[in-house]
Amino acid sequence: MRNGTIKILMNWNIKPGLDQEYFEFVMREWVPNTTKLGLTPIEAWYSVYTNSDVPKIMAGALAEDEDAMRDIITSDDWADLQDKLMEYVENYSHKIVRVNGDYQM
Repeated sequence: MRNGTIKILMNWNIKPGLDQEYFEFVMREWVPNTTKLGLTPIEAWYSVYTNSDVPKIMAGALAEDEDAMRDIITSDDWADLQDKLMEYVENYSHKIVRVNGDYQM
């Protein structure tokens, strides 16, 4: 990975009763559209055993550099995709970090 590579780390919980709809949305819309925007999905974690303090879903994706990440997350397409995601999830948060080669949370 190049020194300029930037990662977005995202966390959320699936709204109660929407598991099937959520997974269909992720496979049909979220992954293809985040990729079209320029993100490279690199990790997704689904925690079966968790308490309310820990997000059930953790995902990460890469952008080429800070400018690319900024362009992606400030775009109308990203906002639209986020709005759709929020129909299925709650307690969403994200942070942007520089890739350092180590496991990042």
